[in-house]
Amino acid sequence: MTKYRLEYIWLDGYTPVPNLRGKTQIKEFADFPTLDDLPLWGFDGSSTMQAEGRSSDCVLKPVAVYPDAARTNGVLVLCEVMMPDGVTPHPSNKRATILDDEGAWFGFEQEYFFYQNGRPLGFPETGFPAPQGPYYTGVGYSNVGPIARQIVEEHLDLCLAAGINHEGINAEVAKGQWEFQIFGKGSKKAADEMWIARYLLQRLTEAYEIDIEYHCKPLGDTDWNGSGMHANFSTTFMRETGGKDYFLALMAAFEKNCADHIEVYGPDNHMRLTGKHETQSIDQFSWGVADRGASIRVPHSFVKNDAYRGYLEDRRPNSQGDPYQIASQILKTIAEVPTAGKASAAA
Repeated sequence: MTKYRLEYIWLDGYTPVPNLRGKTQIKEFADFPTLDDLPLWGFDGSSTMQAEGRSSDCVLKPVAVYPDAARTNGVLVLCEVMMPDGVTPHPSNKRATILDDEGAWFGFEQEYFFYQNGRPLGFPETGFPAPQGPYYTGVGYSNVGPIARQIVEEHLDLCLAAGINHEGINAEVAKGQWEFQIFGKGSKKAADEMWIARYLLQRLTEAYEIDIEYHCKPLGDTDWNGSGMHANFSTTFMRETGGKDYFLALMAAFEKNCADHIEVYGPDNHMRLTGKHETQSIDQFSWGVADRGASIRVPHSFVKNDAYRGYLEDRRPNSQGDPYQIASQILKTIAEVPTAGKASAAA
């Protein structure tokens, strides 16, 4: 028998952006534990904005398990928050109610800033560094500094060791800004892995005395890019059938539901979606082939040979967004379009 360190991880009840929480339990198992091996576990919801002190019990229900390479015999246990009966989802538990479809594939591009001493990593104590230009996919000390690349490489290693489908990293447009990409088949799987990747990044940077700033426009109304979490998506029907008529109907549905999308695409998006810095204005909807200033960017591969088949990129979700709600809203809109239901049937 081996003693495993089980890190139960969940989202708290803070709004508009939940925080990641975690606590460790030690259990003995003959082999690496599966979901069926892991018990429910209680916690004090009054300390996480999920209960009152006079009735503070909440329950953690394991829903996904990953190896934790940072700890000896470590296990990352992603959990949903349940009411004291252990059966009823807590009102803050968004994962329990989202739409899911294994035939729907999502790729999230998580942008963020490294922050130290109240400013982006690499910024001078006063003022700003040299303007944007050389930082995106940059290399060299003057562009990325002495620490950032080491952190993102360590984070990549941790994600790969956990079995997370981490697809890449790059320095972003602003100084101190980076991105990583997570892909998953099914909205729950993709969102689960994004939340665990965020957790691993935030835990890793503790040792460097660096914070992760997810705010979509931390530098305010300045000539510096904000941070997004662009959502690349497709369904079985979009990948295998598609067609221009279907695509145009889908874009009409996205335009009609624009306000519903913005509502769950992350707080303070009005600060980021201004029509500048590769964004469309928050009160407008547009699509365009290879257009990084559109609401939805259509890849050249999608329109190749007039097929209108493949994946699309919604550029409006921001870096603070909840991937559960983002993916679910996208699927709700797709479900409104005739023939979209065939995607689920074929999955």
